[in-house]
Amino acid sequence: MDWTDIWTLAEYQQGKLRPVSFELLTRGRALADARGCRLCSVVLGDDIAETELRELLARGADCVYAVDHPALARFLVEPYAKALRYLIETYQPEVLIAAATTTGRTVMPYLSMQVHTGLTADCTGLEIDPETGNLLQTRPAIGGNIMATIKTPTARPQMATVRPKSTPPAPRDEARLKAGAGEIVYVDVPTVLLTARMRYERFIPDETQEVMIEDAEVIVAGGRGMKRAENFQLLADLANVLGGSVGATRAAVDRGWQAYPRQIGLSGKTIASNLYIACGISGAIQHLAGMQTAEHIIAINTDPDAPIFQVADLGIVGDVFEILPAVLEKLKEAL
Repeated sequence: MDWTDIWTLAEYQQGKLRPVSFELLTRGRALADARGCRLCSVVLGDDIAETELRELLARGADCVYAVDHPALARFLVEPYAKALRYLIETYQPEVLIAAATTTGRTVMPYLSMQVHTGLTADCTGLEIDPETGNLLQTRPAIGGNIMATIKTPTARPQMATVRPKSTPPAPRDEARLKAGAGEIVYVDVPTVLLTARMRYERFIPDETQEVMIEDAEVIVAGGRGMKRAENFQLLADLANVLGGSVGATRAAVDRGWQAYPRQIGLSGKTIASNLYIACGISGAIQHLAGMQTAEHIIAINTDPDAPIFQVADLGIVGDVFEILPAVLEKLKEAL
């Protein structure tokens, strides 16, 4: 059997597919069209709802492989990796991509060692080489100062993870379902393969944020220019008025001004909010990689040559400690 088809690893939790599953279909569709092959999605879980599997078909998948087993009810790296290895050895996909989430960042390195292939993490671009048909995997390197393109010329499958929110989700096309497009294949993985040396105890949610920054429509973020932790209250006040969340650069997090879950950038989270307000942020390439997909960007900085202004829709050269109080006052009057 030849190695063929583009696969995406969907994420199924608490009876629902996570939105990143549909973002991966956008990436996968472009690759499958370039290779002239099928786009397939893999779902692992317990008591998987067929409506969720059909949703993947409606959003562009040509085939959905579902492994439904109680051992996959909660994410554990060993049974997940063993199930994926069984699928890979049975169906031989040419490419497997996953999200750079907790799940993807845990299972994909483990799996790549199991099947003896390479893995490129946190890709910002995926393309098919028109000459060789190999997957071109582009990601920042050397602290984000260069962009490296990596290939896996011989081993299969070619594996990569991509940042959530780095591409829009594939649109839903009800006509595909009505036309009977695509198929759902339930795969029985031998129970003996789904063992684990660890067990799931409990999930402790992050209660430091009412709205997680990756889900927020409005983000007010601060960097080194905020000068100290206490000044982030000014950002929190603005975020509260706008119904948003507070974000931070790595410099602010490293100084202990904000907690790591609020960090945006290469070493933090990627966001795609409707509005992003950058306060006292110069715009290092590592930070831009995590926020430039926001729909509208407003930047406030005292340095007119700050790189953040190159991606901003609206730039304000001035002191954030003078501008934000005035903005807050006007907003409160308007509301």
